[in-house]
Amino acid sequence: MELISRRSFLKGTAVFSLASTTGILTSEKVFAASVSPLKSSNRILVGTGKGEGSGNVQAFHWDGSTGTLAPDGVAAPLPDSTWLELAPDRKFLYVASELSEFQGKPTGAISSFRLNNGALQLVSQANSASVGTCHVGVDHTGGVLVSADYGGGSAASFVSSEGKLNGPLWSEHYDGYAGKGAPNGIGPVADRQEAAHAHFASFSPDNKFAFVNDLGGDEIHIYKLDAGSAQLTSVGNYNSRHGSGPRTLHFHPNGKFAYCMNELNSSVDVLGWNPNDRALSPVQNVKLLPEDGDKKVVNTGCDTVLTRDGKFAYFANRGNDFLMAFTIDEKTGKLTQLGATPRIPSGGKTPRNFRLDPTEQWMVVANQGSGNLSVFARNAKTGELAAEGKNFPCPTPMCVVFV
Repeated sequence: MELISRRSFLKGTAVFSLASTTGILTSEKVFAASVSPLKSSNRILVGTGKGEGSGNVQAFHWDGSTGTLAPDGVAAPLPDSTWLELAPDRKFLYVASELSEFQGKPTGAISSFRLNNGALQLVSQANSASVGTCHVGVDHTGGVLVSADYGGGSAASFVSSEGKLNGPLWSEHYDGYAGKGAPNGIGPVADRQEAAHAHFASFSPDNKFAFVNDLGGDEIHIYKLDAGSAQLTSVGNYNSRHGSGPRTLHFHPNGKFAYCMNELNSSVDVLGWNPNDRALSPVQNVKLLPEDGDKKVVNTGCDTVLTRDGKFAYFANRGNDFLMAFTIDEKTGKLTQLGATPRIPSGGKTPRNFRLDPTEQWMVVANQGSGNLSVFARNAKTGELAAEGKNFPCPTPMCVVFV
């Protein structure tokens, strides 16, 4: 299928009025922060998946004084827009589309857009390495992208020159448990680890290394990154607990620790990072589910948010559908549950992604299953989230960015 053409993109977006936004800052080129913070923002974009009324990048007006959202039309008619990623300088937006076919090839797609006062202008599109592209990460220079294909169990790299994608220039298809000699190549969670499932791409704070989480193989692939050529060279793996399903990886602002969300057992691995040894090492494992939780509900860990000051961490869990807050020991990286009630309901079903607003006074949650965005007030000093949020309808929300 043809994902989108410039002509159809302009025709589709011409129907909608796209309000302008102010306060966009250029990157301060601090590698520890993947995207430079905004002083203000009055617009969010939401990637949506399959479902009635979905399949596009939706726009909302954001009122940061009250924490309210108002629908503002379709920013881009882009099907299965599973993940949205801003460039560090906030001039470009990259979108992963979780497709099984694109431009006549059995792959997903990566699209690049120029941001113009909050509106999107299509720049380019490229085939990924294989089907089911669920994530794309951008390095700290903004010049290299790495995509992760869940369905195809692969990753690919691209160079971005003023938003125009060239590539893929490097790719790798993973073996999952088949490469570990497991019987029939199937992992401990047979229905989810029957093959490799690449899920997330990230970069070390010094931009010298790249990481790809393989949920199906219970490992994180570690690569030396050549930011000039977008070539990745394997330097090892981190092997997680069998059946854990490492889904995402987020680095602490101090660059010494990383937090791996494990989807299949709803836990978080706190990992030490040593760039000299090129290794991730276990520091702490934290279970997200309460001991007295409903054992009949299927739970899966989802996503992670760290505050810019590195003092607080938040994790989302699907099934019981909650957000969980922690304080971070900046010397050890270890997590401690925040307050007497660290878990709060996500405001809907299946929280897929969540983000703090630029002021870090609000948390916006994309509840995929219930088709709504939930906004929670946050105490920036204590880190606590309000027990209840405000709900706003959105078809199959998958990922949120403030622009």
